[in-house]
Amino acid sequence: MNDLIAALGLVLVIEGLLWAAFPWLATRILQSVAETSEPVLRFSGVAAIALGVLVVWMVRG
Repeated sequence: MNDLIAALGLVLVIEGLLWAAFPWLATRILQSVAETSEPVLRFSGVAAIALGVLVVWMVRG
C-alpha cells in the first residue's frame, strides 16, 4: 500500500511540474486530446497500461 501511495504522489509531482513549468504546453495537450477520437484514446490508454505494467514488472522482477 505504501508503494501505491508513493506512486500516486509521483504522478501528482510529474503532472504538477507540467502545469507549473509549461502551462501553454499542458493546454495544447488538453486541446489535442479533446480533438482525438475515442477509439484512439482507448487504444492509447490500453497501451499506457501495458507499458506501465511492463515497467513495474521489470523493476520489481
